Amino acid sequence: MRRIVVVGASAAGLAATETLRREGYDGTLTLVGDEPHPPYDRPPLSKQFLTGQWDTGQLALRTGADLDALGLDLRLGVAATGLDPATRSVRLADGSTVSYDGLVIATGVRPRRLPGKDTQVLRSLDDALALRDRLGPGRRLVVVGAGFLGAEAAAAAVGLGADVTLLEPAPVPLAHVVGPEVGQVLTRAHLERGVDLRTGVTVSEVTGTGVLLADGELVESDAVLVAVGSRPNTEWLAGSGLAVEDGVSCDAYCEAAPGIYAAGDVARWYNPLFTASMRIEHRTNASEQGMAAARNLLAAPEARKPFAPVPYFWSDQYDMRIQAYGHLRSHDEVAVVEGDLTGRHFVVAYRKDDRLTGILGVGVTPKVLRGWRQALAAGTSWHEAVANETRTPHTAVGTATVPTR
Repeated sequence: MRRIVVVGASAAGLAATETLRREGYDGTLTLVGDEPHPPYDRPPLSKQFLTGQWDTGQLALRTGADLDALGLDLRLGVAATGLDPATRSVRLADGSTVSYDGLVIATGVRPRRLPGKDTQVLRSLDDALALRDRLGPGRRLVVVGAGFLGAEAAAAAVGLGADVTLLEPAPVPLAHVVGPEVGQVLTRAHLERGVDLRTGVTVSEVTGTGVLLADGELVESDAVLVAVGSRPNTEWLAGSGLAVEDGVSCDAYCEAAPGIYAAGDVARWYNPLFTASMRIEHRTNASEQGMAAARNLLAAPEARKPFAPVPYFWSDQYDMRIQAYGHLRSHDEVAVVEGDLTGRHFVVAYRKDDRLTGILGVGVTPKVLRGWRQALAAGTSWHEAVANETRTPHTAVGTATVPTR
């Protein structure tokens, strides 16, 4: 294997290239990125960078000297447009073709959009710069979508003195991920800070002066941020023969086809720890999966290792640090195992069938969650992990009411 191509100059792509060099690969290593910027960190875009606490230089994942030391054939500002596994080549938007012996796909995702004009999304550095320029005291921001990204951006805008309206089609924000009870707790934080949170509403169109709702109301604003989810960047793989289903379909080793691996937000792989197919859009997973994919690409078949992590994510909203481990979606039960919901200092556990599948903490230290993470990694049963605790867990019941308009 004398030539490896990594498509996606992201956290996952960078982790893959660094791991390849660290594992002793000394052949040609091409890193392709559709943005002109060297690899940078995305989570701060909706937090420290949007509020102005960080500048562009602080987002960089590595210095120029660090990248030079990797000896990369670095192709920035040029997107991949096609893949031909038969000839082992990747076509680029500038008309060139890059051949490979091994390939890592780390092309990430792009934001979903809504009909209309003058909308902002928040995925790239350029997106964040454009949005930051439109925020400030007295400015009116409408955020469509109260998921983690929308909620973080709303909190940042409030901190900058903007008047924020947060629109969400679901009855309770984030209920599909964390459960309605925890969703109500997070909701109260926005209401207490003056956010005009409207749930159960549908946006028809973004206009030049605001957002038009399905009931005909126009919510006026100076800027509109659309945060309604994302789509994996897999269109360039059309005709390649690779299986694509809400991401690049991979096995437990992150392999999509012989000699082709995927990592990060674009990868859907089988996680044997949770016996489930997953596609995870979290920063920690991107780096870990990039490393795992690179190691398995270099390894002999019998030496490869399944990628079986306990997923982790965090979110900063106002004075709250939210941390979660595991697979929270499609849970059957949520139970408070430490603290209480009303004080916004708690740990809740998530059950699927008879197994502990997730844990979420608000206002607690990483040390508090460490034991729970170990229980998740061990595949601990719900009864062993929760019901046998000396503290008595109870089904979490929130007391907040969420306004609907």
